[in-house]
Amino acid sequence: MSGPNLMAMAWRNLWRHRRRTLLTLSSIAFGTMLAWLFTGLGDANWRKMIDLAARLGGGHVTLQHAEYLDSPTLSRTVAAASDLAAVALADSDVSRVVSRISGNLMIASAARNYGAGFIAFDPDAEDADTLSLLEAIDEGELFGANGRGGIVLGTKLAENLRVGVGHKVVYTLTDKDGEIVQEAVRVSGILRTGAPSVDAALVLLPIDYVRTSLRYGADEAVQVAVFLDDQRAADEVATRLAGEIESEAESVVALPWHVLQPELAGFIAMKVGGAWVMEAIIMLLVAAGIFNTIFVGVMERMREFGILRAIGWTPGQLGRLVLTESTLLAVSGIGLGVLVTAGPYLYLNRVGVDLMAAMAGGQVAEVAGVAMTTRMYVDIYPENAVMIGGAALCATLLSGVYPAWKAGQVDPADTIRLV
Repeated sequence: MSGPNLMAMAWRNLWRHRRRTLLTLSSIAFGTMLAWLFTGLGDANWRKMIDLAARLGGGHVTLQHAEYLDSPTLSRTVAAASDLAAVALADSDVSRVVSRISGNLMIASAARNYGAGFIAFDPDAEDADTLSLLEAIDEGELFGANGRGGIVLGTKLAENLRVGVGHKVVYTLTDKDGEIVQEAVRVSGILRTGAPSVDAALVLLPIDYVRTSLRYGADEAVQVAVFLDDQRAADEVATRLAGEIESEAESVVALPWHVLQPELAGFIAMKVGGAWVMEAIIMLLVAAGIFNTIFVGVMERMREFGILRAIGWTPGQLGRLVLTESTLLAVSGIGLGVLVTAGPYLYLNRVGVDLMAAMAGGQVAEVAGVAMTTRMYVDIYPENAVMIGGAALCATLLSGVYPAWKAGQVDPADTIRLV
């Protein structure tokens, strides 16, 4: 003779108290929805922030002189940048590789002079996908008609220098031999990012022009910026490239973005950790509600369980019945969670939420020199979505373990006499 159909019995038992079951399903669905949306918000915006930092700096992985991190001077260079770029491009996770020269200089006009940072790059090799500042040119053009001369200033720096497009400025820096060099150039463009530290203290220069000024070789650079399809692979790619370039250049190291920008990495790690703590609290509250529902349901049916024991049910069968009810609650709740999450998720994924109106004076908030996005989107990593669903399932199943054990311990002689 076949045993009892636990699945059918469990499903009927759940709907004997329709309101209680609906409230429990709603709490599971609401908890998983919050977890998916909060995690998706973090995944999308921290990824965007890391990619922006890479496009402002040295890429997701940077190849540079071994001593440059501790002592960033223009004398610590990589001599064969194109060879290193070829090695990096051979990696399957690498999408783009560019060479840059970056450092500090003094820039002066007829009225004033200021210190600033500079990025020198090849305008033929780069675009907005590798250097986000190119999207922020608000006036003029990039390095003039031939793309080889001129300088691009941040809008606040231009205001401080009291210059505009077409005006002449002089920049001063120290070449690779320690000699002071000066160059007079005309302002070809003005960039406006909304980030105060960028607009007030950054200039763009053509790399060939700077190489000549610094007496660099034709293939010499300060950094080789490596860009990845997925920033999460930065550590693995850096490790692989470190082994491959060791034979090419002993003085060159491969560093992931978080080593070069520890403040940004720390900020993101703190935010991600805080989000996981909040989600754990949400799951704990949901599990507590589920436990209460299942436990109360078990205590109300003690006489029923006693009768089942009297007609031949084993403690294991009673326990499995309660665990089956927990499983059905979990699967149904998570399924409902997918349905109620779909609408808000798709909207926030495509449209997002514009935060620009909340920015004081129209200025963009920044962390470690990286501007935070003014429009928040939701785009969760698939593995995080599965992990949250699995956590909700486990929390629901664990909530049913004690009630299942309690049901299996029922004494038929005592409970049948209950009224």
